[in-house]
Amino acid sequence: MNFVGVLPPFVRKKIEHRPGLKRILENIAWLVFDKAWRLGLGFVVAVWLARYLGAAQYGLWSYATALGTIFIGIATLGLDSIVIRDLVRHPEKTREILGSAFTLKLIGGVVALAAACLCVWLLRSGEADAFWLVTLISASSIFHAFNVIDFYFQSQVAAKYTVYSTNAAFTLMAALKIYFLLTAAPLMAFAWANLGEAALTAIFLALASHFKHLPLHHWRARLETITRMMRDGWPLLLAGMAVMVYMRVDAIMLQYMLDDHAVGIYSAATRLSEIWYMVPTVIVASVSPAIIQAHGEDSGLYLKRLRQLYSAMFWAAVLISTPISLFSSWIMDTLFGGEFLASGPVLAIHLWASIAVFLGVASSQYLVIEHLEKISFYRTLIGLICNILLNIGLIPTYGPVGAAIATVISYFVATFSLCLFRPTRSHTGLLVASPLLPK
Repeated sequence: MNFVGVLPPFVRKKIEHRPGLKRILENIAWLVFDKAWRLGLGFVVAVWLARYLGAAQYGLWSYATALGTIFIGIATLGLDSIVIRDLVRHPEKTREILGSAFTLKLIGGVVALAAACLCVWLLRSGEADAFWLVTLISASSIFHAFNVIDFYFQSQVAAKYTVYSTNAAFTLMAALKIYFLLTAAPLMAFAWANLGEAALTAIFLALASHFKHLPLHHWRARLETITRMMRDGWPLLLAGMAVMVYMRVDAIMLQYMLDDHAVGIYSAATRLSEIWYMVPTVIVASVSPAIIQAHGEDSGLYLKRLRQLYSAMFWAAVLISTPISLFSSWIMDTLFGGEFLASGPVLAIHLWASIAVFLGVASSQYLVIEHLEKISFYRTLIGLICNILLNIGLIPTYGPVGAAIATVISYFVATFSLCLFRPTRSHTGLLVASPLLPK
């Protein structure tokens, strides 16, 4: 993909002598292409699957996905940002960092799978379909250990190699899911396809690493590095677990307090709302190396780049949420069908959580750079507690709409709870004011 070649001449002229900016823009282009393709095709398959299953069966699928995703989050061990940071700062230790992170994540994947099986057995004892759906979805956590290869490419601002790998696996499995839809396959077949995608992605990432002269057999795990990663990563692990729980606890509580049908109505709306959460991930993945470097070289430039990032996050969320929320009911009826018409108000409300999510993703990078990972956990825990309490109060009366209201409020509480902690209190002003400040 020759990204620079398709830009207008006046834009090319501005960046041709700025190789750092050029690499960032090219990386963003690759990530946008990756996310656009995956989300576009994935959304088509998801809508088709929802229509095929109906609200109740789609609710069971969404419940299993929500519960499985929580335990997949455990397998990350909070290492993602830590590994990227270390690779940027210590490129001479690349093989050691990758080997140590891979070992930790592989162990985490096995533990996560066992914990998921135990949890679903306790929550829905005797329901074989729910048990095997959660088990197959959670099993992909083992293959996620290979994502450390993606972290290496992120540290090099070279997303295209990850894009090649993930898109190849995704496209093959999406085609298989379409075949399953056309042949009226059972629900379990789609869970096997999810697991197959994780396995193929791992294989393709390993091949990409070999191509870049970083074959897996050259990696070296060191106990000292593993210990340091665990020490640095545990606050982010707890924060990540809290994030996963409070992003998915709505579906679990809806099933427990109401039924699978309510989960289906809610999940159809959040499926459309949460696809936009890739925007801050793409941007932060591309600009984080430049922000990390500025932190060690120029404090003024560091704060300027953070301010620009926060401003971009806020306005991107507003521009996305406004038009979709205005036409939410029509969108849900058109895409999912009349059975999901009740998802319209849920979507209109849930979308506005994106402002807090976008700013939260951006400010999390600041916390990692400043070694304030513990605060990531504390603020996420605050949001989780708020979300659970609000769900208890709102779901019985308002159903899926109440869950959406709880999500929006709790996300804002979590993101801006930085003001409660002394090390980040002054930075909260920058987070709030950045959208209004000149570039």
